[in-house]
Amino acid sequence: MTVEARVRAALDTVRDPELDTSIVELGFVDACSVDDDGTARVRLRLPTYFCAPNFAFLMVADAYDVVAQVDGVRAVDLALDDHFAAGEINAGVAAHAGFAASFDGLAAGELDELRRDFLGKAMLAAQDRVVRPLLAAGVRLDELATWSLRQVPGSAELDRLRARRVELGIPAGDGDPLLVHLDGTGVDRDGVRVHLHRARTVRVSIDANGDYCRQLLAERYGKVAAT
Repeated sequence: MTVEARVRAALDTVRDPELDTSIVELGFVDACSVDDDGTARVRLRLPTYFCAPNFAFLMVADAYDVVAQVDGVRAVDLALDDHFAAGEINAGVAAHAGFAASFDGLAAGELDELRRDFLGKAMLAAQDRVVRPLLAAGVRLDELATWSLRQVPGSAELDRLRARRVELGIPAGDGDPLLVHLDGTGVDRDGVRVHLHRARTVRVSIDANGDYCRQLLAERYGKVAAT
């Protein structure tokens, strides 16, 4: 792979924290190139001028970090364009200043708790995506309380579920339960219906917000294609 291809692949691992979807897939990467001297130049864009600055900061910071780690990249010129807080975000990320320092006097602290909250929602949504085909195939709700991850047919959605659990520090081995609460404890038979209702609600919200963001981005910049 060329250095530019590696940079693009790295950017594809960066997710919108609220939507649990790659910023490349969403069309948030407007431009990506690598100069002969190894300087990676990346421009990001978001659906609206007033997208929440904390969400934007997470994406810009994550993108900067993964690009900087790409073999062959000697310097990073990465910036968010067309956003009301682009100046603070771009300067803060480039200086590795953190969110609170970048918005001195305006931010109460860093974004670790926010990130974990979104990871939890992503994990719940992933459970719903994994479980729906099982229910369609005739598996009973109460049975799911006894299922382990090894019993679920392999799929991209199962891989996503395992990955989000690992990020949250929740065991994701073959013998671990399929259904777990955000604290990692298993869901008992009596709680399966309520748990899956919550998971479905979270998944529907994430999917709807994702569709809305894609529509807004297309309206703002015209037809959007992944870079």
